[in-house]
Amino acid sequence: MKLGAVLPTCEIGRDPLAIRDFAQTAEGLGYSHLLIYDHVLGAEHADREPPLTGPYTEGDPFHEPFVLYGYLAAVTERIELATGVVILPQRQTALVAKQAAELDLLSQGRFRLGVGTGWNWVEYDALGIPFEGRGERIEAQVELLRKLWSEKVVDHTDPYHRIERAGILHRPTRSIPIWFGGLGERPVKRAARMADGFTFGSANRFMLKLARLLRVELEARGREHEPFGVETIVGYGQGPDQWRRDLEAWQSVGVTHFSMRAMSTGASVTGEADPGFTTPRQHIDALEHFTKEVS
Repeated sequence: MKLGAVLPTCEIGRDPLAIRDFAQTAEGLGYSHLLIYDHVLGAEHADREPPLTGPYTEGDPFHEPFVLYGYLAAVTERIELATGVVILPQRQTALVAKQAAELDLLSQGRFRLGVGTGWNWVEYDALGIPFEGRGERIEAQVELLRKLWSEKVVDHTDPYHRIERAGILHRPTRSIPIWFGGLGERPVKRAARMADGFTFGSANRFMLKLARLLRVELEARGREHEPFGVETIVGYGQGPDQWRRDLEAWQSVGVTHFSMRAMSTGASVTGEADPGFTTPRQHIDALEHFTKEVS
C-alpha cells in the first residue's frame, strides 16, 4: 500500500518555496505520491438555479495542476504527481493529451492523470463547454487520449471530436495511467470499464460502499486480477485512531493508495473534523505526523 498526500492547494498560499518545501518534505518522508485538485474558476453560490452544491466558492484559490506539476517535476526526483481529479470534460482533449505527455516527459514517467466530470456548471459555461452530456463526453475523451499518446497519426471522429490525420510529439514512452474519481455509482461503473484506477474523495461509509461496488463491477468484467488502483483519502482532523480504523476497513476492499488531506475547505461536506491550519508550515509538519502514525 502506498501513502499519499493531498497538496493543500487552497491553503498553501502563493509562495513557490512553500509549495516546493511541501513536495520535497513529502518525498523525503517516503510518500509515494501527491494529489492535487482542479478548478479553473470559483463561483459565487448564492441565487443559483440549479444550485451549486460543491464545497468551493469564489473565495477558494486553486493552483493550476499542469503548470504547478511542471514546476514540481523539476524540484523532486521520485514522488508521483497525480491529479485527483482534473475536470476533463471542460478541457480540450487534444490539449490535455499534449500537457499530460509533456508532464510525463519532464517528470520521467511520474505523472498519473486522474479525471472526473465535476459539479460546477458555472465553470463549464465560462469555458464554453456544455454541462449536460459530460459523462458521455469523458468516455470519448479517454479513448482519444490513449490514441493520441500511442499513435503517430490519428484520424478520429466522434460526437465531440474531429481529428484529421494529426498527432502530438513528443508522445509519452508509456501508457499514462488514467484514474477516475467521483461521488456516485456511474463514475465507479465507468471506471470499471475503462480506467486504471479510482480515487475516492473520502474514507467514509458511503465511499466504502462504492468501493465494494467497484470490486463487483471489476469482477463482472473479468478485471478482478488486473492491476487496478484503489485510493481513498482520510481527513487529517480525524486523528490517528480514526486513520488506523479507516485503513483497516479499506484494506478489506483492496486499497492500494491511502492518502491524507489536511485542508479545512470541504471538511464539513465530507463530515470530517476541521484541522484548522492557517500556515503552510502546519501543513508541512502534518506530513511527518501522519506517516509516523500509519506507516
